[in-house]
Amino acid sequence: MRAEPKPLILVVEDEDELAKLICLHLEEAGMLTQVCNRAQHAARFLKKNFANLMLLDVNLPDQSGFALMEELRAADIVVPTIFLTGNTLEVNKVKGLDLGGDDYVTKPFGYAELVARIRAVLRRAESKADLNVTKNVKVSDEPFEFAGAQVTPVRLEISFPDGHVQKLGRKELGILAYLSANRGVVITRKALIHSVWGIHADIRSRSLDQYIVKVRDLFLEHGIKLDMFRTVHGVGYIFDPEGVSREGMAEETPAGA
Repeated sequence: MRAEPKPLILVVEDEDELAKLICLHLEEAGMLTQVCNRAQHAARFLKKNFANLMLLDVNLPDQSGFALMEELRAADIVVPTIFLTGNTLEVNKVKGLDLGGDDYVTKPFGYAELVARIRAVLRRAESKADLNVTKNVKVSDEPFEFAGAQVTPVRLEISFPDGHVQKLGRKELGILAYLSANRGVVITRKALIHSVWGIHADIRSRSLDQYIVKVRDLFLEHGIKLDMFRTVHGVGYIFDPEGVSREGMAEETPAGA
């Protein structure tokens, strides 16, 4: 029987001895650990690597844990987070949770309790992810309209004006949802990939192109040319059903040419 993969816990703590003790207890509990003793070390790690959970000290030498959390959110890096701090002020606890933290543990703490809290947050994160069809779409999302067709995430279906209903692939659904949520603005290829596949996904532009072709062909089968969905060469795409932008339009031929 294949063993369950061990969760990787990123320990962001500048007190070396405390970080070592935390890692010791977590590894004894069947987890993997990675220590970063500065906020920017953690930011660089998470921009290139995946972690199941982050233990984040609020007071770090180069930057507060709160500021790091805001930086990660701005970069669309979402990691389940438990804040560690010696400050018991309620206002700080509320701030940490408002920023997207999942729990808050004050020092000194018992290691058995810390392990239990980590496992609880991991369970919640796993059950929340169960609803995801792609990174940007959940089965609980409301239906939406796209170029005259009705998309229903809960059934992975798309209904066309000609009365036909078809199943929709997960990635195609993610692409349609992101385009629909960003109407009238240019979307870079990287932004679209990160939104649908995740920021750490190893997806090439050629793979994205194949999915875009699938989307166009699907609508063309039902008589919809998707002229409103245009390629912006060298950048990405634009979905412009209201016709508010000329980005991606072919240049007009001069009169008499």
